[in-house]
Amino acid sequence: MLWSLIKIVLFIGIVAALAFGAGLLLESEGGVRVSVAATEFTLGPLESVIAALVLLAGLWVLLKLISLAIAILRFMSGDETALSRWWGRNQERRGFDALSDGMMALASGEGRLAMTKAARAERYLKRPELTNLLTAQAAEMVGDRKKAEETYKKLLADDRTRFVGVRGVLKQKLADGDTDTALKLAEKAFALKPRHEETQDVLLKLQAGNQDWKGARKTLGAKLRHGALPRDVHRRRDAVLALSEARDLIDKDASIGRREATIEANKLSPDLVPAAVMAADQYIADKKPRYAARVLKKAWAASPHPNLAAAFARIDPDETPEARIKRFGEITRIKPNDPETRMLVAELNIAAGRFDAARAALGDLAETDPTARSLTIMAAVERGSGAEDAVVKGYLARALTATRGPQWVCGNCHTVHAAWDPVCDNCGAFDSLAWTRPSRENLSMPAGEEMLPLIVGQPEPEPEVEDAETIEAEAAPTGEPANTPDEPSDDKTGTTGR
Repeated sequence: MLWSLIKIVLFIGIVAALAFGAGLLLESEGGVRVSVAATEFTLGPLESVIAALVLLAGLWVLLKLISLAIAILRFMSGDETALSRWWGRNQERRGFDALSDGMMALASGEGRLAMTKAARAERYLKRPELTNLLTAQAAEMVGDRKKAEETYKKLLADDRTRFVGVRGVLKQKLADGDTDTALKLAEKAFALKPRHEETQDVLLKLQAGNQDWKGARKTLGAKLRHGALPRDVHRRRDAVLALSEARDLIDKDASIGRREATIEANKLSPDLVPAAVMAADQYIADKKPRYAARVLKKAWAASPHPNLAAAFARIDPDETPEARIKRFGEITRIKPNDPETRMLVAELNIAAGRFDAARAALGDLAETDPTARSLTIMAAVERGSGAEDAVVKGYLARALTATRGPQWVCGNCHTVHAAWDPVCDNCGAFDSLAWTRPSRENLSMPAGEEMLPLIVGQPEPEPEVEDAETIEAEAAPTGEPANTPDEPSDDKTGTTGR
């Protein structure tokens, strides 16, 4: 602003001086006499003004020619000039055009063309932080993994692109199955950008797969702090990690740390069945049966599970079948209509030899929800009631082809697991196992399964119970599952091997 005002004042001053000089020339009578090499020229007032203007114009042209020569010399020496700026803008325009074309080619799936455009853009722009990324992604698209990894490593040299380079190499190592190197790279990427959600997830998965439970809990805490994880999900997954840490301590026989980690896991997520079972076993070992029962009842209220019933039986392993039925009423009264509760009550009554009560407890579950377990229990009821072998075999034949009911199923790849684990054995997903029915059964007979009931016998219709209320009253105090005919039971405890 000030410089503009100064230029205006100077312009007005120059114009005023020229006007004043021109006025003096016009007022002079003799004009202007110019002597050049013994030759004199006499100029009138008007001629003097014209000569002065021509002289000034010539001086201006001379100065411009000198400036042009100096600019050319500076341009040739590498200094920034107007000519170099014009040349640079032209190069930059061509480079960004090539970069734009490369990005469009990458988006349309033309990897080779994208690499060509990236090379051209680099030649014009000299901006490797832009062109190297395009080159690496294009190389990945065409399957040139070596070129992609080399380009990603070039990005590590610049602070602005270091995270992108680490992330690119990390993806390469994950694709190659090099989890040890990938874990180190994930830790580096997490240190560079702890808020990056994808990096958090990759690091957490690698730490869980490497059984680094303490490190995984720190990463999980970072996800909570940065808002990448809801608080309830964090508590659940933190409980899973604490439980996994407790399981490792059990393998190492670290009793004090095991107890603390087990109790912590159960407090973080009381509905986590493995945590409840392990906490109950710890309380039983510490001679605290009331605490164990309370933990198991709380977990049963959230999700009835056979492992909870088995742990509840371990509270008093020497009790009689009748006493067990009475004690198990503490948990079976919580969700009496749940299929797991009904099968549990039936098994307990079978162990006590009360087959009519077992039939009443099971009800029509073998027909409305036929699973291998419910049909096997029904076969045991028929066997205990004195039914013919054909009837028992009929139920067992149906059990061979029936669904297995709820199992530990991975929510990511739908793989069925025999036991709970914090990490899926198939896809490596963390905390993906849930106690649910598989979307499709993995077990199937080769052919002719519909002929089995005809060969071994067909189950007879269930007889009507004359006094159903009496039988239900007898079955009211419910308890732990009993053994089927295929699994011999312990007369003293009445427990069932699962």
